[in-house]
Amino acid sequence: MTSPLDRRTFLAAGVGAAAALASGGPGSSASAQDAPVKKYKKAVKIGMVRAGATLVDKFKILKEIGFDGIELDSPNGFDKSEVLAARDESGLPIHGVVDSAHWKETLSHPSEEVRAKGLAALETAIRDAHAYGATSVLLVPAVVNKEVSYADAYTRSQAEIRKALPLAAELKIKILFENVWNNFLLSPLETARYIDEFESEWIGAYFDVGNVVLYGWPEQWIRTLGKRIGKLDVKEYSRKVAREKGTGAGFGVELLEGDCDWPAVMRALEEIGFTGWGTAEIPGGDETRLRAIAERMDKIYAS
Repeated sequence: MTSPLDRRTFLAAGVGAAAALASGGPGSSASAQDAPVKKYKKAVKIGMVRAGATLVDKFKILKEIGFDGIELDSPNGFDKSEVLAARDESGLPIHGVVDSAHWKETLSHPSEEVRAKGLAALETAIRDAHAYGATSVLLVPAVVNKEVSYADAYTRSQAEIRKALPLAAELKIKILFENVWNNFLLSPLETARYIDEFESEWIGAYFDVGNVVLYGWPEQWIRTLGKRIGKLDVKEYSRKVAREKGTGAGFGVELLEGDCDWPAVMRALEEIGFTGWGTAEIPGGDETRLRAIAERMDKIYAS
């Protein structure tokens, strides 16, 4: 879910992510699998990058700033050769892709035709992730609303996702479910159950820290989901702003200036043994703005 967001007082912690522990495996030198392994890596979504005239320029700017990777949408309008050139010329890995159709062509929709389109989009995202050297596809698995009951959303979405599992396993791409404001999977216990019922190593959670704050505590979700968490979305939320201006406005604060207890979040991640990617999902901008985001993410990781 893309939402405006992030701000509180800077934590008085040092800047800098944890040191590299090991090097990756075979493949392109700029693939997500082949990037030097840090305990916590930082990335942004492609839509946040306003700097740079071309895709290559954007990737190079992010690399120079100190980001470890980027996440693209799929299906997308990019030429695959352009994407690969940007990756290889910059040395910036594409660690994952976000399914760009999961809100419109939902896998829980009453129409079989719409669900089929959603499945096709998911399979395209899996193939693109593999082509880019990524390791995951972020998916909103279902949406509950007046026309779609909770029970139907549960069974329909699982049935459609299972159809994509053979491809995900073949290409070694994880399908990771994001917790979003979709009226579905409203507790960590239920989310864990939903994931476990697939009985597949290629299914997991893409845990969005900020999305939980309105109705829960991120550190509690982290401990419950445990090893199911494959990657993180890094954003902020302010309950005070939400009370004053509306629930959506709660995202309109900078990282470290809302109600995410980042030291507690980092302790919980340490407890479950999480390592890997955290991707900012907040308003982006020019190079100055992107540098500020990188600095705040470093402070979070060091908290």
